[in-house]
Amino acid sequence: MSIPKEVIEEVEKLRDEIEYHNYRYYVLADPVITDEEYDKLMKRLIDLEKKYPQLVVPDSPSQRVGGKVLDGFRKVKHSRPMLSLDNTYDESEILAFDERVKRLLETSEVEYVAELKIDGISIALRYESGKFRMGITRGDGIEGEDVSENVRLVRTIPLRLRKKVDVEVRGEIYMPVDEFKRINEEREENGESPFANPRNATAGTIRQLDTSVVSRRRLDSFMYYLVDPEKHGVKTQWEALSYLKELGFKVNPHSKLCKNMYEVIEYWKVWTERRHKLDYWVDGVAVKVNLFEHQKILGETAKSPRWAIAFKFPAEQVRTRIIGVVFQVGRTGVITPVAELQPVQLAGTTVKRASLHNFDYIKEKDIRIGDWVFVEKAGGIIPQVVKVITDLRKGDEKPIEPPKRCPVCGGKVGKLNPGEVAVRCLNPHCPAKLKRAMMTFVSRDAMNIDGLGEKLIERLVDSGMVRDIADTYYLTPFDLAQLGSGIGQRIIAKILKEIEASKKMPLDKLITGLGIPLVGKKTAKALAEKFESLEELSSATLSDLMEIEGIGEEVAKSVFEYFRNEKTKEIIEKLRKAGVNMRSSMKKSKVLSGLRFVVTGELSRWSRKEVEEFIESLGGEVMSSVSKNTDYLIVGRNPGSKLERAKKIKVKTISEEEFVKLVKEKAKEVGEKASIPKPKGPATLF
Repeated sequence: MSIPKEVIEEVEKLRDEIEYHNYRYYVLADPVITDEEYDKLMKRLIDLEKKYPQLVVPDSPSQRVGGKVLDGFRKVKHSRPMLSLDNTYDESEILAFDERVKRLLETSEVEYVAELKIDGISIALRYESGKFRMGITRGDGIEGEDVSENVRLVRTIPLRLRKKVDVEVRGEIYMPVDEFKRINEEREENGESPFANPRNATAGTIRQLDTSVVSRRRLDSFMYYLVDPEKHGVKTQWEALSYLKELGFKVNPHSKLCKNMYEVIEYWKVWTERRHKLDYWVDGVAVKVNLFEHQKILGETAKSPRWAIAFKFPAEQVRTRIIGVVFQVGRTGVITPVAELQPVQLAGTTVKRASLHNFDYIKEKDIRIGDWVFVEKAGGIIPQVVKVITDLRKGDEKPIEPPKRCPVCGGKVGKLNPGEVAVRCLNPHCPAKLKRAMMTFVSRDAMNIDGLGEKLIERLVDSGMVRDIADTYYLTPFDLAQLGSGIGQRIIAKILKEIEASKKMPLDKLITGLGIPLVGKKTAKALAEKFESLEELSSATLSDLMEIEGIGEEVAKSVFEYFRNEKTKEIIEKLRKAGVNMRSSMKKSKVLSGLRFVVTGELSRWSRKEVEEFIESLGGEVMSSVSKNTDYLIVGRNPGSKLERAKKIKVKTISEEEFVKLVKEKAKEVGEKASIPKPKGPATLF
């Protein structure tokens, strides 16, 4: 299909306009249009790209959406080595560095640029004609990894510069304080070990193969280095920072041009005190000779430049005593031990409590009540016990043991599986879990109640209007109106309409929504295929459940115990009285029964989730990687390394059209109908 010239011009204009507004919003924090106006521009661009998929390019603002699963990261050699800085914590050493620089330059005066040293990961960005082409990690300094797909998802990194230049810049990708705290809370709730600091969290995120994870974690960036500055007429580091801003990069606003090293030391002293007020973590000051001509004369060693040094902030760690331990129950039931401390000043605040993370951590560090310990803030944010001072023990310290019952509901505690670190409350109806249970219940994989988001659920639970998931169906317009501002009549009507419509959802969706421990949507489908109703499922014996393919003893035991819980019986009765569907209409398809599929490349018909659900609805199995057990690799445009793997081990590859043909042939063979979803526009599958 030929594309009208005016469409091509409009698409280019939209991309430039959207990138400009991204710059105003994310970099300058000074938007000049409303969110609604921005959304209209983006919607128009997406609509045109759907209509003319040939126009989709990697640097389009529409591509800042995670969803791909990458095969891996290829190695890329740096255009010039990415060196690390030598560091010091001492004023006398920083003055010695200054003397060395002056001696080598044979001058008595040297200007420096002092920049806050961000606690993130170094990144190199390459642009051609102002368009983003590649993002490379530092790696070993000689070569790094191509993480371009994930870098695209960092909103402050422009996909199009404000000048059409070929340029390479370097800087830092980091995780803001609030995001680091949110992710660690989420990880602890899920029974995972928290990240030790923002740098580790950032590194773990930027190397994620699932780009949707990167998209959910709000990474940020600062750029500070220009490769080959002379090509751009830039003569100093201070000018380079200004030029980077002109191109559209986010540059740290707190950098300072210093006439001498004494001004640098004063800057370091000021930020030693002020650093805790920033919304990102910094661990020192990067001190750089300002004039590039001087930098060339000074040169570099194999590891570090001679023209720069990191002036690190002093580590903040204090000594105090553990006087008790309390147990907090998270939204997934994970029980987190928290040390109660003798109050102590740390990083500008009074600390009375510190995280002990989990009971394995307590055992590893041999932490006891009554111990004198060192406490520091993880990533400068969350107080944690890092070391026990065993020499100060008197012998009356008490071991810390996991609670025998849940401190919130009094229910059983334990681990969901033997390999898990977290100790949890095993009562599926524990009040501490209600908000998470509601989020599961209303999600797309379950009852799909649009409009009941996390914030509204929190208000419903906190107000006492919802005490279990079944209370969702007993909410009235008056109830919702009591929740305060932002909930008008139109929103109330929409939510109630969604709640009513959800009563007709298939049984497998309801089973998913119940939040039975160890039961996800795949197991829920298997249960709905085996049992005709929720009543029949709730009466199933352990042996009945273990007969189902794919359900082992642990899952069967979890399902069996769930339906014998008195609170479960109460919830199911309330759901039944509300008119929620409890009968199965599922008949297992045999169209693709026994066949295993892997998908790679860009397909035009489905999103990843849609193709997976379509294959599974026809009895097929979706695999994440190619192996000798794979029957077919579905190949779209720009396939990844899975295609090479398939060729190597002789797995059959088919196009999207051939897959549709295969479905029709198999449906005819087994005497079933297979409704092929209509194309919905471009989508990337990996």
